[in-house]
This record gives sequence, C-alpha cells and structure tokens, in this order.
Amino acid sequence: MAVWALGINHNTAPLDLRGRFAFAIDQIAPTLHGLRSALAGPRALGPEAAIISTCNRTEVYCAGDAHALDHTVDWLAKAGGVSPMLLRSHAYTLQDGFVARHAFRVASGLDSMVLGEPQILGQMKDAIRMADQAGALGTTLNQLFQRSFAVAKEVRSSTEIGAHSISMAAAAVRLAGQLFEDLGKVKVLFVGAGEMIELAATHFAAKNPKSITIANRTLERGEKLATRFGAEVMRLADLPGRLHEFDAVVSCTASTLPIIGLGAVERALKARKHRPMFMVDLAVPRDIEPEVKALEDVYLYTVDDLASVVQTGQAQRQAAVAQAETIIDAGVQSFMHWMDQRDPANGVVPLIQQLNAQADEWRVGEIARARRLLAKGEDVDAVLETLSRALTQKMLHGAMTELRAGDAATREHTVQTIQKLFLRKER
Repeated sequence: MAVWALGINHNTAPLDLRGRFAFAIDQIAPTLHGLRSALAGPRALGPEAAIISTCNRTEVYCAGDAHALDHTVDWLAKAGGVSPMLLRSHAYTLQDGFVARHAFRVASGLDSMVLGEPQILGQMKDAIRMADQAGALGTTLNQLFQRSFAVAKEVRSSTEIGAHSISMAAAAVRLAGQLFEDLGKVKVLFVGAGEMIELAATHFAAKNPKSITIANRTLERGEKLATRFGAEVMRLADLPGRLHEFDAVVSCTASTLPIIGLGAVERALKARKHRPMFMVDLAVPRDIEPEVKALEDVYLYTVDDLASVVQTGQAQRQAAVAQAETIIDAGVQSFMHWMDQRDPANGVVPLIQQLNAQADEWRVGEIARARRLLAKGEDVDAVLETLSRALTQKMLHGAMTELRAGDAATREHTVQTIQKLFLRKER
C-alpha cells in the first residue's frame, strides 16, 4: 500500500493562490468523488482520499496500490484553474513516512502560522469525518489520521507547545488597539458567523467595544451568534449602505468572490469624513477586494499580514517543539511498522489470516464435540475440562513436535522462540 500527499500552505503559496484551492464544506464530498474518479484508471474504485482545506492550507491525502503523485498534481491544478507547473512551484509532495510525519506535525500545531494553535486539530477531524461520510476513507488513511490525533493529544498533554501562543483573533484585537486609543469607543462589525468570526468576536467582546454587529447571509445563524455577545444582527445585503457606521470590520465567510468592494469602502470613507477604518480579512479566498488596502484611511490586514504578530512567543516554545518532534518520531515509526505488517510481500497479513482460520477451525470442532457430549447427558464440568484440554493440546502440538526434532542449534532457536511466544509474563 502506498501513501502520498500534496499540499500548499501559508509558507509556500501566496494568499490569492491559496484562494483558488479553498474548498467549502459542501464541496468536499463531490470534490473527493472527482479526485478518486480521476485517479481510478481502469479500476472501479479510486484510491482512498481526504482533503483538508483551511485559510492557511489545502492538502490532499491519498492511499492506494501505487503512488500517483503526478496525476494528483494534474488533478488539483485543473481544479484550481492553474498550470501544473505553477502549482508544483508552490506545492510540497510527500510519500509514505514523510506523509505521516507531516500529518502528525500539522495535527500537533507545529506546521501552523500560530505555533501550537489547537484549531487545526478540529479542522482535521472535520475533514476526516467528511471523507468518511463521502465513502472516500479506507483503513490506511483512517489509521494515519487516528494516529495523528493520538500523537497530537500526547504532544499537548506532555509539552507546553500551546503556551504563550497568540491566535489570529487575538492578533486582530492587538492591532486594533494600536490604531484606536480606546476600544471601548469603537463600533465593530463582524461579517460571517462561522468559527473564526466567533473566536474574533469573543476576543473583541472582552474589550467592551461600544457596539457589536453581526452581518450574515442567513439571519437565523447570525442571531444565534449575536445573542452570545449582546450584538445587533443585520442582513449581508444591507452591508454596503451601513458600512460607514463601523470603525472596525472583521470578515470571514465562505464566499468565493469578494463581498466588500473598493467602491463600497470609498463611499463609507466619504460618509465618515475620512475617519480611519480598521479592517481584517480572515477569509480565503478574500472577502475584501485587495485594492482597498491602497486607500489612505483604511488599515486592511489579511491572514498573511497577521503572521508577524502571531509569532510572538515562538522562542519560549522551541524547547516544547523539540519534545514534540520526539513524540512524532515515535509515532511515525509505529505507523510505518503497521504499514509494513500490512504489506502482502512480507507475508505477515496472510499468515495472521491463516492462524485465525486454523484457531477458529479448532474452536468450532471442539464446541461441536462438547455439544454432542452434553446432549448425551455427560457432566458439564467434565465436558468443559475435555474441551479446554483438547484446545490446549492442539495449540501446543506444533511447538512440542519442533522441540523434539532437529539438531541442537535448531532446538536452541526453537526454545527461544517458544519462550517468547508462550512464556511471556503479562505486563
């Protein structure tokens, strides 16, 4: 079984290119189906597959009979509307053990813009759940990701990798505090009602701004979030006409096109008599047209612009990183050992199947004999004793025979093997 992965992230690709490969939740299932069909070839089913898509990364994980990295690159390039050459220049490709190491590091927060942040773990679990529901997840990828989650749990419980970390939401509040002397006088607008907006609203609410408003396409979801913060809710369609009311705007929606355009911001600035506006675009693809950044009275930050702010505290966590890498090394070795055991070429899996079949045949035969004895009225205890002795003799017959056969060297090797198999003490 071969495992491979292909991805782009905040370290390898610019924001606008990442936006081309951002898949919304409702796109994951059909996208996985398209990927597996594209890689299937003459076979009825394609390889196992999973897609992780966040504001900082898009990664495709696959497992199949043979590596198909080139075809996976071609498929993803076509999905994003770019050339395979352009995608390759910004992507990383991984195989087998390197896939496991990368997945374990991502789950543990070691590959995130915010070192040690826990949000990516939840996003990975959501991605695997969706792949499972789409019927694209098999034994190999399921093992890979379940082990990723276990490694991440051990890293977080055994190290201080998450200590001193500053989230994207906290970074946005910090930047707003540098622009406005008193956040208690600031009117804040949040566009969207997803997890990232909820985090941002939580951090801003802690500063007791003058007002909080939630703008969302679906009023019901917006009202649910607004209730938590005592906020007003408004329709997304009303945003252009009311944009001038707000000093700070934080946006993160799943829209594939910008929802706050240059013209709308220019009109808002005019109505505000050019009082400054603080804007944060946490969406990938962008929610706010990039040209807005050039306006004199607007301070616009994207997820990539926040990178320098969230790096605070990195030095304090380097010792924890070294500890985490040790845990990850052990996890990779364990996963590759599991993969090796499943390789038909080494004969382990067929042998296990044969052993199980032989033991089951003995069990069925002895149970049938015991039932016949019981039907004849034999004593229950005597029947159970006969059953247990017969099974024990069958299990030990081969070992006993080998101990009596062969030369001295062969018998010595047999003794060591039997001691290891049958005389182990339970821990």
